[in-house]
Amino acid sequence: MHTHTTAPVVLDRREGPYGEVVLRRHGELLQIIANGCFLMDTSDGRSERLLVDAARDALDDRPRPAVLIGGLGVGFSLAHAAADPRWGRIAVVERERAIIDWHREGPLAELSETALADPRTQILHTDLVTYISEAPETYDALCLDIDNGPDWTVTEGNNSLYSPAGLAACKARLTPGGVLAVWSAKPSSAFDDALRNAGFQRVRTEEIPVARGVPDVVHLGVRAA
Repeated sequence: MHTHTTAPVVLDRREGPYGEVVLRRHGELLQIIANGCFLMDTSDGRSERLLVDAARDALDDRPRPAVLIGGLGVGFSLAHAAADPRWGRIAVVERERAIIDWHREGPLAELSETALADPRTQILHTDLVTYISEAPETYDALCLDIDNGPDWTVTEGNNSLYSPAGLAACKARLTPGGVLAVWSAKPSSAFDDALRNAGFQRVRTEEIPVARGVPDVVHLGVRAA
């Protein structure tokens, strides 16, 4: 009789500037592992889609808003933004060359090839924290999903993004009335306070219902118009 193997199969393993990144297939799913820490897989995508929609809904009805997505991951946020004709420019910042390659010519292409072919899409191979503090461009929405949340960062350096200086830099990247949306695996009232202290308005969290356990959330804040 046939038994299905349950062991994950490693498709690619790379040493990047921030340590090891691994792409593996586990049954139907593709998974990204960074330094042994599970980052994300292709199982659901609900929360990545909500991240983009919540930001879009929090904007006034401005035509063709520009969105910056922090973290390409498995590509759910990018694919969802590109499927929405209301967005204008769609920029994605990803610091891991391996992840970009897996989307351009690897197993993740099936999720993102339509989005990558979209003329609105631009992939920026750089570190999000650096880009946000130094970039000349502004955006109507920043959708950040590079960690498991403000209290649970993937690498030490990401902490600065959620600090007062990091949030001030996010605000500087936003157009007046622009929206900051940050994905988190659990609600953080401390982060809500940090957003308010940084001068963001209409701060709130939107929950993504999960089958069990603490719901994922999107933290939202609006730059004053």
